[in-house]
Amino acid sequence: MHKLLIFNDEKLLRRALTHRSYINEHPEETGHNERLEFLGDAILNFMSGEYLYKIHPEMGEDEMTRRRSALVDEKQLARFATQVGLDFRMRLGQGAIKEGGYQNPNLLSSTFEAVLGAYYLDCDRDIEKLRPLVEELFESVPQDIIIVRSNIDSKNKFQEFAQANGATAPPRYVTEKMGGTDHAPEFISKVYVDDKLYGEGKGRNKKEAEKKAADDALIKLKKRGLL
Repeated sequence: MHKLLIFNDEKLLRRALTHRSYINEHPEETGHNERLEFLGDAILNFMSGEYLYKIHPEMGEDEMTRRRSALVDEKQLARFATQVGLDFRMRLGQGAIKEGGYQNPNLLSSTFEAVLGAYYLDCDRDIEKLRPLVEELFESVPQDIIIVRSNIDSKNKFQEFAQANGATAPPRYVTEKMGGTDHAPEFISKVYVDDKLYGEGKGRNKKEAEKKAADDALIKLKKRGLL
């Protein structure tokens, strides 16, 4: 068993593995993992930034930002989840399972974030205890894959366009849930620069919807000959 799954407080691990769809079918359960997911996401953003800052002392801010996005995107976090053995330990509702939940990148990545947040709490909020585990996972990702992903990150490309064309602020994404089910939600995102709408997109989570909105903005700019 991976160290990330060895907890002093088993109830904390149980909650981290519990998706909202499971709670809907088991009302006797006391809570799902969404708050822990929020915490884990914040921890990953900090630790991935610190990791890249340490191993690439010569690298500029823009490139580190692109590589951080590639290192903690949904697909990569889903791979980490499988790597540490979270996939079939996720506690999902039957509907989510029938729809392939154990292989769903969104559910896998969200559960990984939740477990990481829970592990931080289980370690008495000592982030140093997480560092060896998290950096081991980061180091397992080939650098050439990170570089390729970072070069195609649409949100970063659109931000670079905005900055190069005199925007007074970075692109602003307005994202909200528009429907779907608990285990398969749908979000819509619109991206603005200086209050002008440039693109919109839909996705299974906020990150995906925002990426699709940036994709849409870039496609429209190319059609207008601005890229």
